[in-house]
Amino acid sequence: MDAGNILTTYGSLWSPAVFAALLALAVGLAWMALAPATQAKRVDERLSGYLDRTNTLGDTDVQGGLFRRVFGPLLAGLIHRLGRFAPRRSMEATRLQLLQAGEPLGLSPIDWYGVRLLVALAVAVVTFLVVMPLYGLTRATTYAALAGLTGFLLTALFLRSAISRRKHQIQRALPDALDMLTIGVEAGLAFEAALLRVGEKWDNPLTRALTRALGEMRVGTPRDEALRRMAERCGVPDLNTFVAVLIQSSQLGMSIAQVLHAQAAEIRLKRRQRVEEVARQAGVKMIFPLVLFILPVLFIIGVGPAIPRIARALGGVQLGGLP
Repeated sequence: MDAGNILTTYGSLWSPAVFAALLALAVGLAWMALAPATQAKRVDERLSGYLDRTNTLGDTDVQGGLFRRVFGPLLAGLIHRLGRFAPRRSMEATRLQLLQAGEPLGLSPIDWYGVRLLVALAVAVVTFLVVMPLYGLTRATTYAALAGLTGFLLTALFLRSAISRRKHQIQRALPDALDMLTIGVEAGLAFEAALLRVGEKWDNPLTRALTRALGEMRVGTPRDEALRRMAERCGVPDLNTFVAVLIQSSQLGMSIAQVLHAQAAEIRLKRRQRVEEVARQAGVKMIFPLVLFILPVLFIIGVGPAIPRIARALGGVQLGGLP
């Protein structure tokens, strides 16, 4: 075998192996060039933990989906433009309502009015398109206007329902939170540390409000002012009373532990009184289903079979062809 044949034979055998090795080397070098270092990965993980927050309609994160990157900003801009038609004199009341509802979706008062108008327009347009082929232009316009007004009012009812539900949750969680806060202060913890322990113990609207107030204290807001803001955001009468008593006692130099103990006992007493009140109302509330649903059925079952005999006895009248 001559030298040319030997080179050709070995070349045909080694060319796939060499190609595979070069390809693997290229992939490895590309990975080493593009992959971040271990320290950079740790920094990114820590930053992502610190920057974890709730996205709103205006979030334009390029890593999100098509809706978040394209339609989200367009929808947010449309809502903001529609919200400019809102009356300025009701902005403060709307801001307070949104705070007491827990700031749904992080909406501002202008954006909330924009959402209401957008819902009203969407409901009106859908109603018009559905009714137009059936009843004509005039009735379709009337029905669309009524439907739009209904959608506008339903959003207000939704906000009020969210406020009522959040207040009820805060009202129910307040006695237990005050008990634990009292225990923490009497055990020797500072007031801020006791608030932190309460926030770590439960996750509900009250503990989130306490954690937010604690964050405001840590950034330099006076404690009395942070507590007033928390009471305003919650809008619960018992919490307002507790905050007012706590602020007054701190101004007079009284012991916080004694004040917390007295307030916790009073809140527990109020909760027991509310439970007793609801229990007393149960009998009155049962009258309506009893009269409307239960008594008619009992009357039909008990008296129904005897109606034909009663009719024959009174005059031989036959009901429904019965003998």
